[in-house]
Amino acid sequence: MEAGDRLPPPDGVERTPVVMMCGLPGSGKSTYAQALERRGYTRLSIDEAVWARIGRDAAELDPEEYDHLKSAVEQELWGELIRLMTAGQPVVIDYSFWSRATRDRYKAVIEQHGCRWQLIRLKADRETLRRRLAHRNRQTGANSVTVSDELLERYAAAFEEPVGEGEHVVVQE
Repeated sequence: MEAGDRLPPPDGVERTPVVMMCGLPGSGKSTYAQALERRGYTRLSIDEAVWARIGRDAAELDPEEYDHLKSAVEQELWGELIRLMTAGQPVVIDYSFWSRATRDRYKAVIEQHGCRWQLIRLKADRETLRRRLAHRNRQTGANSVTVSDELLERYAAAFEEPVGEGEHVVVQE
């Protein structure tokens, strides 16, 4: 499936799409989301919102400070998501969606607003992720949050793989 291809509505009624990106760091979530943005979707990105607040790599923050900031930013983006859905604007949420509970919470609110969710699971093997992250870690900017090998392994251990959740899997190489 190419970025921006639309899945047919299950009930024949066209509803505003809200795409939820899901995957580990380096899997290509932001790249995919940016392609949708070029096709008219509004992209909501926690990483970019955090960067806008602090102007530097979030990895430089104390983990507790980062978690607090990330929670505050997510609440703001939640409000923006509601506003965009109410306006009928297609949205892509450039976020990892690592836990099923978080995915389920977003799916429920999307459906409550009469919109249609799409869960795009970007998947890559560890070597591909490490290679991409090594390149990304040398960059600066909102979409270049530093992720060490150790942190990648912690994230991978905590990741709840979506299975049977209506996900569309895109394998990255």
